[in-house]
Amino acid sequence: MTRSLTTRFASLMLLGLASPAAAAPIAHREVLPNGIVLLVAERPAVPIVAVRALVQAGAVHDPPDRAGLANLTGVLLTRGTTKRTGPELDSAIEFVGGSLEAGAGRDSIGASLRVLKPDLGLGLDLLSEVILSPTFPPDEVTRKIDEIQASIKRSEEDPGAVAARALARLVFPGHPYGLPVEGTRESVARLTRDDVVKFHRERFRPDATVVAVVGAVTVDEARREVLGRFGSWARPASPLPGVPTASAGREPREEVIPRDLTQATIMFGRQAIRQTDPDYFALVVASYVLGGGSASRLYTRVREEGGLAYSVYSYVSPSKYGSAFFVSAQTRIAEVPKVRTLLNAELARMTREPPSDAELSLAKAYLVGSFPLRLDTSAKVADFVSAIEELGLGLDYADRYKERVARVTAREVQRAAQRFFIPETFNRVVVGRTP
Repeated sequence: MTRSLTTRFASLMLLGLASPAAAAPIAHREVLPNGIVLLVAERPAVPIVAVRALVQAGAVHDPPDRAGLANLTGVLLTRGTTKRTGPELDSAIEFVGGSLEAGAGRDSIGASLRVLKPDLGLGLDLLSEVILSPTFPPDEVTRKIDEIQASIKRSEEDPGAVAARALARLVFPGHPYGLPVEGTRESVARLTRDDVVKFHRERFRPDATVVAVVGAVTVDEARREVLGRFGSWARPASPLPGVPTASAGREPREEVIPRDLTQATIMFGRQAIRQTDPDYFALVVASYVLGGGSASRLYTRVREEGGLAYSVYSYVSPSKYGSAFFVSAQTRIAEVPKVRTLLNAELARMTREPPSDAELSLAKAYLVGSFPLRLDTSAKVADFVSAIEELGLGLDYADRYKERVARVTAREVQRAAQRFFIPETFNRVVVGRTP
């Protein structure tokens, strides 16, 4: 396909997606009497029901000397309740061909349920047990601590993971986002069952919880079933604890982590903006033009023309209390200086040169056209609506995202680049020996 035909195809795709007819909200939203936010997306033709329970109890709430506590709490939720042991929970959900999983992220701990509609009652029984009455058996605590420490040790052999952890510490100095969700081997070794029990008691509360139900279920059915399991969960009198928003705080820094490797991992990073900032959509488009695919400027210049990198890309990473923009490349040790120079050059060029019509059309077509893939299963819809509720983006965010991306202009892309792509504003990490 020629460049002109590709551009025309991208433009036609945007015309079909940029101005959708008024659509029904992606989900029904209401707040239950005890403060739980209930989201229901009716999908009558889908016999599987997906449920996502999200509690504001992620790693951002870890005590300063207990990094990894939220993560440990999350993985222990399904290992035993006051009614069933971990193996009994596993057997019950497997018997009906469903799944029940739990874990922690930066901002929240989540539990995900997936069952056929006739088994929704059983599934919600199990889900409510792991949220409301986990027992954190001592032998399971010990086992999970060992597993997490072993996983952290393995990850220390992965240059990408090492670079990402080091860069997070530089991008978010003094903020919980600067620490790994899983903690460190040292911090995890300090964790105890008492820590987990206390964290669950203090952080798990209905007014910090979102429950999303998606599938062959009506709003009335979902409300009745959720209230039947969670309605007696008492809302504490104390207000929800706050978390500070990340602030830059200091001048950019650079760190080289020596490793005897044949190739090096290079990562640039700096704080950026969340989806609530008017420039966010232009930044997303700018990131795609810079390093979002095989037609991006970084890929073309560094990989195709220079043959200098095994991979090279950029992306925006927004979270509830802060956001970051990253550029990354993997290259031979001898080529590190050249690749760093090219990354700087392409970042700077984005601030001087707006994208061409072809670059802009292709970026917007991809971003708009690929968005529905985030919502093509009930589980993805449940994850999506619970996430946008947690981030305060509104249930119209899917339509607003597509509409706002489609309206981004070349001048807005350049303005976003001038705000966020100045090379001197980036923290930098190199894992590997520099020549």
